[in-house]
Amino acid sequence: MIIKIGKAEDNDYISDDVYVSRYHARLDRDDTGNLFIEDLDSTNGTFVNGSRIIKKKISPSDVIKLGNQYILNVKEALKFDNDYSDEFAALKSVYDDYIKEKIRIQSSNQFKTRLFQSLPFALVAVAGLVFSFFRKGADGNNGIIVISILLAICIPTIGIYFGAKQSARIPKLLQNISNKFKIDYVCPKCGTFMGEVPWESLVNKKQCPVASCRAKWIGK
Repeated sequence: MIIKIGKAEDNDYISDDVYVSRYHARLDRDDTGNLFIEDLDSTNGTFVNGSRIIKKKISPSDVIKLGNQYILNVKEALKFDNDYSDEFAALKSVYDDYIKEKIRIQSSNQFKTRLFQSLPFALVAVAGLVFSFFRKGADGNNGIIVISILLAICIPTIGIYFGAKQSARIPKLLQNISNKFKIDYVCPKCGTFMGEVPWESLVNKKQCPVASCRAKWIGK
């Protein structure tokens, strides 16, 4: 892949900086992924980390200067054709992980809530059997009767309380994962949130709907 850089309109990546030549330099990425920048006999030169070059292998972290002051954003230049298909493909796992976590939280909540609300009634039944056994040898023991009534009232109440408390935690947990999802599930170029639209549905759009962006989500 070769990306021509300069002031002329027929370049792939255009800069209108006064010190950039009409055809200033070009980026070249070979089949193995190595990246090179080559000066095209520009007037004010091309510099890599402060040293003037003719052609040099670079990395996106290097400081590339065209002419006296223009700093080339290599990552941006590599996106000259607005192709963000690789970054968009990575969003599939973001969506899938969000849905899985959302389902896990909701399922866990239902199980724990039902457990908290049902278990006390089972305990009351067991306690009733135990007290019935003791009452056979202690007829007329008002203390046992009172305790049985208190257990029958208190234990279910406690269960309902913890069940409600468990349910109250869920909105916060869901909000937390929703907040992270809104940060991560965005157009890789303009950062617009995709909503909860499934990734597979976004594939059909092929590009960002924002007029000022139009990043390509699906490569050719």
